[in-house]
Amino acid sequence: MGLIKAITDSASQVVGDQFKEYVTMPQVDDRALVIRGTVNHGDANKGATEGIISNGSKIAVPEGYAMMIIENGAIKEFSAEAGEFIWDTSSEPSVFEGGFFKGIGDSIKRIGDRITYGGQPAKDQRVYYINIKKVMNNHFGSQQPVTIQDPIYESIEITFNGDYSFKVVDPTVLVAEVIGGNAADIVTADEVVGGQLKQQFSSNVSTAISNLMIQNNVSFTQVQGYKNDIVKLMNDLLDDSWRSQYGLEIIDMALNVNASEESREIVREMDKEIASTKRMGKAYSDNMAGTMAAATGEAMKKAAANENGAMMGFMGANMTQAFGATAMGAAAGMQTGEVAGGSVPTAQPGEVNLTQEVPVKENVETVAAKFCSQCGQPVSGKFCSNCGAEIK
Repeated sequence: MGLIKAITDSASQVVGDQFKEYVTMPQVDDRALVIRGTVNHGDANKGATEGIISNGSKIAVPEGYAMMIIENGAIKEFSAEAGEFIWDTSSEPSVFEGGFFKGIGDSIKRIGDRITYGGQPAKDQRVYYINIKKVMNNHFGSQQPVTIQDPIYESIEITFNGDYSFKVVDPTVLVAEVIGGNAADIVTADEVVGGQLKQQFSSNVSTAISNLMIQNNVSFTQVQGYKNDIVKLMNDLLDDSWRSQYGLEIIDMALNVNASEESREIVREMDKEIASTKRMGKAYSDNMAGTMAAATGEAMKKAAANENGAMMGFMGANMTQAFGATAMGAAAGMQTGEVAGGSVPTAQPGEVNLTQEVPVKENVETVAAKFCSQCGQPVSGKFCSNCGAEIK
């Protein structure tokens, strides 16, 4: 039993000229997933039998649909290529994959004769068409807020909603599942994904959001920008139920994530704190830079105006800076117990260090202190270290 591509010419276009049955797909909307083919008995078939597709019958396959012939509960033929085919009971089975699913032959063998109609083995032949186009506008949403751990806002309650698109990636699995207990001629997308599968989908969205936030270290407010990642995560989470059991796969997904009413106030308060911290950090940085620049500029201005020459002014400025650095180093040394020429003995546990001997030089020559006539600061050399004036 097999399919042979029909050669279309003017003589073969009229049903009944040479074909015993002509099987076509009835008019349906885009949300129909599985459709039983309509069998038209041609004029050439004078002894037609219901439920039997006679040898030499013609089967039409429209674009965007796969077709399979089921005989006594087993899949006998499959085609994902659009066109017209002749049913030849004398030939070997021929599967026309159409580049759609390379392992479809293995799926047909695996399904075997599992397909029944209304729970009873079928003693006839039927043609079924399967919608392999993208089925869009499937809505979902959280029934109540769910708690997630956000890298910025910590424990937050969120709600979500959106739309997704899916596609049939293994028609044999879908037909075996939905036709086995349903003898209806048409099975819609809402019948397949509108009940248990929809609940499974919604219950896994929050898990996918949490996994995405952990993997990419992003807040819930940034999840919408990772559409491809969320689709992959959803397919991984739904593999056992959606793909393995029904042959379905998520293709696209639009997701909106919002904080619950209680969490919005938390987010607002934390956003204020974050913004305030950033402003304070910037102001502090700008202020420090500005202060240093102003101080440097003022020092250079004074040095240039020094009456003893700019060079003397710069020497004075350098000496002041060196003195400041020395004072800071001394302060740091006092904190660590160090002084010039040695270290200060520290008391050990259980000991009390009441006195410290300090060597005193004898016969120290007393020198009268000198003061700068310009700025009044004490000096010990020929030039004032504060203003650079010459000491006379």
